[in-house]
Amino acid sequence: MATATLLLPARSRFPATPLPDDVAKALGRAERSSVQAGEDAQLQRHFQLQPAHWPVAALTRQLDVGDAGEAIWLRADPAHVVPDMQGARMMGHGDTLRPDAEDVAQLLPALQPLFAGFGFTLDAPVPSRWYLRLPPGTTLPVFDSPDDVLGDDLFTHLPEGDAGRRWRALLTEAQVVLHTHPWNEQRTAAGKRAINSLWFWGGGQLPQAVHTPHAQVRSREALLQALARAAGVHADGEQQVDALVDLRQLRSLEQLGKDAIRPLLVAVQRGELRRLVLDFEDGVRFEIDKGQRWRFWKKPVQLHDT
Repeated sequence: MATATLLLPARSRFPATPLPDDVAKALGRAERSSVQAGEDAQLQRHFQLQPAHWPVAALTRQLDVGDAGEAIWLRADPAHVVPDMQGARMMGHGDTLRPDAEDVAQLLPALQPLFAGFGFTLDAPVPSRWYLRLPPGTTLPVFDSPDDVLGDDLFTHLPEGDAGRRWRALLTEAQVVLHTHPWNEQRTAAGKRAINSLWFWGGGQLPQAVHTPHAQVRSREALLQALARAAGVHADGEQQVDALVDLRQLRSLEQLGKDAIRPLLVAVQRGELRRLVLDFEDGVRFEIDKGQRWRFWKKPVQLHDT
């Protein structure tokens, strides 16, 4: 029998309202454990890369175009930055800015000469995912992911030291080009946020191998699809095998309890599913199986219980 694993956001993303009684009872009887919190740690529980680096740009490039090869890649995604008294804050990036092919056609030609001077090639096969192809042997500093930067002071997340100096300067020059580009006036007039910055992140080469214990991965998110493809597993389809189901976009406790968990609890009780695993980004993990129904002395657990 198969195991279903639900990849879930941090519990704080859900409102502090009660779960359905049957779901709260199942969580109370489940095996509960604490693991490392954070988005990267959560994904690394389900995918093992060789080498162990996490090269998001190369993985998604292979998904988008199929030409990652042995090149070094860096994401240079479109971003929206708002100045404040302390500096500037990133208030949007990638998909949240709703970039389209016309944005790419207008903005990339203005940026490409800036990067070509360093031997870097900038392109955007997907409007929300922009890439830099870097010369062999390029050494990259550590870049924070845009989700870590979102809403925060941009400058506290810039790469430091000599290794980061070039990239801080490139970011500043790219911001000048984008800030003065007339296309952003049209975006603003159309009610869209300006693409007035880039964010560099996810650098590296395609891993030699990707492994996962799951036979199927169900997700709309590009990185998870890229990892599934690199691991050679199905990215969609009916849940008939050990499956990892990405529900990190959920924010409704009703949808989580009634639509996501309850049908799988029924499958566990019927013997159609061997085990159900709930993996939350904040590091809380529940494992549910049929034998736990005899733990009648266990009290129900709500999602926000510590």
